[in-house]
Amino acid sequence: MESVKRLARALPHLLLAPFLIVFAALAVALSDIAFALSGRRRPPSNTRPDTSAASVVIPNWNGRDLLAKYLPPLVTALAGNPANEIIVVDNGSEDGSAEFVRSKFPHVKLVALDRNLGFGGGSNAGFRAASNDIVVLLNSDMRVDPGFLQPLLDGFTDEHVFSIACQIFFSDPAKLREETGLTQGWWEDGTLRVRHRADAGIHQLYPCFYGGGGSTAYDRRKFLELGGFDELLAPFYLEDTDLGFMAWKRDWKVLYQPASVVYHEHRGTIGKRFNDAQIQAVLKKNFVLFAWKNIHEWPRLLSHFAATLGGVWFSALFGDERGRANGAGLLRATGQIAGALRSRYRARSLAVVSDTETFLRPLGGYFRDRFETLPAPADPLRVLFVSPYAIYPPTHGGGVFMYQTVRELARIAELHLIVLLDYAKELEPHQHLSDMCASMEFIVRMEGKQKAIGAIEPHAVREFRNQDFEWLIHRQIYTQHIDVLQLEYTVLAQYAGGFRQIPSIVFEHDVYFQSIARGLPTTPGLLQRLQARWEYLRALRYEVRELPKADRIQVCSRENGEYLQSFVPELAGKIDDGFRAGIDTADYDFNPRGREPDTMLFLGSFRHLPNQEALVWFLNNVLPHVVERRPSARLVVIGSDPPARHSLPKIAGNVDLIGFVEDIREPLARYAVFVCPILSGSGMRVKLLEAFAAGIPVVSTRIGAEGLASQDGELCAVADDPAGFAQRILDLLDDPEAAAKMAERARAEVAAKRDMPAMTRALLESYRAACSSMRAAAGAAPLVESRYVKS
Repeated sequence: MESVKRLARALPHLLLAPFLIVFAALAVALSDIAFALSGRRRPPSNTRPDTSAASVVIPNWNGRDLLAKYLPPLVTALAGNPANEIIVVDNGSEDGSAEFVRSKFPHVKLVALDRNLGFGGGSNAGFRAASNDIVVLLNSDMRVDPGFLQPLLDGFTDEHVFSIACQIFFSDPAKLREETGLTQGWWEDGTLRVRHRADAGIHQLYPCFYGGGGSTAYDRRKFLELGGFDELLAPFYLEDTDLGFMAWKRDWKVLYQPASVVYHEHRGTIGKRFNDAQIQAVLKKNFVLFAWKNIHEWPRLLSHFAATLGGVWFSALFGDERGRANGAGLLRATGQIAGALRSRYRARSLAVVSDTETFLRPLGGYFRDRFETLPAPADPLRVLFVSPYAIYPPTHGGGVFMYQTVRELARIAELHLIVLLDYAKELEPHQHLSDMCASMEFIVRMEGKQKAIGAIEPHAVREFRNQDFEWLIHRQIYTQHIDVLQLEYTVLAQYAGGFRQIPSIVFEHDVYFQSIARGLPTTPGLLQRLQARWEYLRALRYEVRELPKADRIQVCSRENGEYLQSFVPELAGKIDDGFRAGIDTADYDFNPRGREPDTMLFLGSFRHLPNQEALVWFLNNVLPHVVERRPSARLVVIGSDPPARHSLPKIAGNVDLIGFVEDIREPLARYAVFVCPILSGSGMRVKLLEAFAAGIPVVSTRIGAEGLASQDGELCAVADDPAGFAQRILDLLDDPEAAAKMAERARAEVAAKRDMPAMTRALLESYRAACSSMRAAAGAAPLVESRYVKS
């Protein structure tokens, strides 16, 4: 019954919403046409303010008790400089606030308004009355730390700084910190999203999306140049967000200063006068008005109109939710359309940066890239290495590549790590890397965007799309002065590109869409085949779109690079195939003779689908041929997450399931033949590199040996059919001396071309070349040759 009543109440909104959306869209379009015909962009007047003193403005409405409580500590904090001033703007209070200030604080400048102009209007009056270039705007329910002011003044380091926000704590330390001063904003689902972050890793001036109106220092001239807080958004909320967004679009900086501390009684003023429903109603109206005023890129604006219409309908049918548009908010915003168009026209005249660029610049990495002319990086080069999977211990092929690269790179560069882990228990083993790396940061299995019906991006990509992860990458680029961003695996390509001076480099451990395509012929079941084909199309679309945004692409082999470039020709000249797929051959004792007779070794992580498929194929199709001629033959299976024994065929009596082992070198030195029956996947098999280095003769499929060997018998035996594969195993078991000579050739090949220390030195020089090219284009000095080696 309640849902029927809700629907009846919402019916006018349901019917009216499409007309309101069309009306608003046409009105905004006409405004943009008018600006295109007669509008004029005004260049910013960039001047550096005088930071010797500050004016503190406090808007007040019926907050006499708060003034009595929080003015005294503010007076004490400002007492050291007679040029500082305090201005209380009384918004037509009825509780005697103005008389209280006059009598108890005669040295405080009072601006008494005859009516309530709201937060924005009262603040604007205070800015106009201020005497100093720096104006600190404080809520009346804000208590300042005694040393809060000087860090704010010190932050106005150049003529582009617009505002600096304080770090906010609640007066009650037990309260959840919903508000910190470190703000973040982004565009999602057709609307602006904002939040505060608590990040203990930030100890210096740092970019933020906007300065909170009740705890921020502003350059007064810039504030007035933007027109101050827009009365369009009265009576409260989003005025400061709107102003910060306009400042970024004006090519100015909005910063956060953690050293300047204030304490807030959350909603000590608004929360006393308005209930939550009233506050939410104002917010929903203002988020719509924000888009109509500030979003000038029409693809974003069209998504906004569509999402707003959908939000109104969903709210009407299923109930209201925070962050989603509703009919009342749309109706109220439409009632202010004339004011929104005036504000939009003015905002366009002030904007010198695009919407897209504006959303990027408050992120730490982009801020550093855009506002600093980066010099030739000091020796050692600073590298941020980002992995979506655990690195240590290396339980899979990609882990081996990453660990050995990290180990070698840490000797010749300043290496910083960000690693995503599946479980908290993986944190302790990674402490093994702490002595190697300058810094390490971990996120334990964040929740990204999971399965979505009809999604056109691969699930793995959505899984690793996460704001906390993105935030951490940018924070480390900014705070650690990173020179190069190294991203592991295709799924992290979404975080590449966009920098002008900092190379983003992606290592494709495999070509994902190629790997899927190779598995299609053996995918069982109609539904599974349809799902696999859909995933192939999604993966292809993703890689074709995202990889060109990276500055360099690393692949395992020349074959992988050529295949990738055949689909994405614009990658020509950006693909490297000799820097990452290798091992440290010195780690492996070479032992081509004296091995245990009639034994075969299969190695791999069984979380990896191609390894599961390979083992099943081998057990069902190859091993019976081998056992028929050598009944004593035995297959040893080593790797994490092995299959259950009961799932194996009857021939499993000749199979030893070992599972994960700490050191793979012992079995590599022990058994007679290494089998690599890989039928799908892409990239290069680390298992083959390790087998070659250890001297165990190898039998592989052509896909398994891709990038390493194609000629049967030169470095390894190669066969794709079950009988041929089995025959080559038997040949090696029958002739150990021929097997040993083939293993010697394989070891020499790996030592010459795939030795990790030599490859990593070449990798570092590729980083330097990429930096040199990008920074030369940005006007920086050429890079010097590295001579750094960490003992």
